[in-house]
Amino acid sequence: MSQHFGFVGVGRMGGPMAGRLLDAGHRLTIFDVSEAAMAPLLARGAVRAGSPREVASAVETVFVSLPTPDIIHAVALGPDGLASGNRIKTYIDLSTTGPRMAAEVAAALGQREITTIDSPVSGGVGGAKAGTLAVMAACPAKEFTRFEPVLKTFGRVFHVGERAGLGQTMKLANNMLSAAAMAISSEAIVMGVKAGLDARTMVDVINAGSGRNTATQDKFPKAILPRSFNYGFAAGLMFKDVKLCVEEAAALKVPMAVGAAVHKLWQQANTENGPASDITEIIRLIEKPAGVEVKGGS
Repeated sequence: MSQHFGFVGVGRMGGPMAGRLLDAGHRLTIFDVSEAAMAPLLARGAVRAGSPREVASAVETVFVSLPTPDIIHAVALGPDGLASGNRIKTYIDLSTTGPRMAAEVAAALGQREITTIDSPVSGGVGGAKAGTLAVMAACPAKEFTRFEPVLKTFGRVFHVGERAGLGQTMKLANNMLSAAAMAISSEAIVMGVKAGLDARTMVDVINAGSGRNTATQDKFPKAILPRSFNYGFAAGLMFKDVKLCVEEAAALKVPMAVGAAVHKLWQQANTENGPASDITEIIRLIEKPAGVEVKGGS
């Protein structure tokens, strides 16, 4: 059944997800600070709003996909934010904002009788386009039953808990593992290349053995071996996610020695390569002092 949804933040991840809602026959009212980001969706019939508040005054359910906790706070609770809209009843956050921000926003919206579905996603831009994301929804069971069908538009949906923030915790755990895999795979393969091994052969062997992971299966073949460094996820966002994870572990008094080392390397990538650099460019930090370059080989 066709529905009318709002969508705030239609950039690299939000744009493909909003597009899938249009593909499914739903109507959209959208807002983004970038006119260029909105243009493809407007061309397909989405309606432009001038602010988050306008979106929340046009529809009852609003999706958001935004890059940082501060932006989430401003969009949800700021002076021209969603909370000041006069129609919104359900807020679905697809971003990675951290458990404490998710809980804070949910509590504030709850005072206005707006239900929060804390629902970060994983799978990258490719997964957003293909509808194969992992969707980690935390909300009351009744709300999950109601919104699971539309969340399936984005991929495979998991109900991870009833409390806002649990979706974020699940996402941070996932992204810490992904970040660690990218970092340690880069170190291991640079070591092998420096010793005289062929990089492509190394990746093939690792993927046939117990060391395979998301970096060796996807990121190395697609973006590192061909030296394109265009996997599609920014180092600054990965550093943000890792930082949120180690902060949450500290707040929960959970030791994270390996996570701390991963955090340090991604901080270096964010500083030296720049926050806009692709996550696969982290390998340059290891290649440079080693004096080798990881290429596709034969």
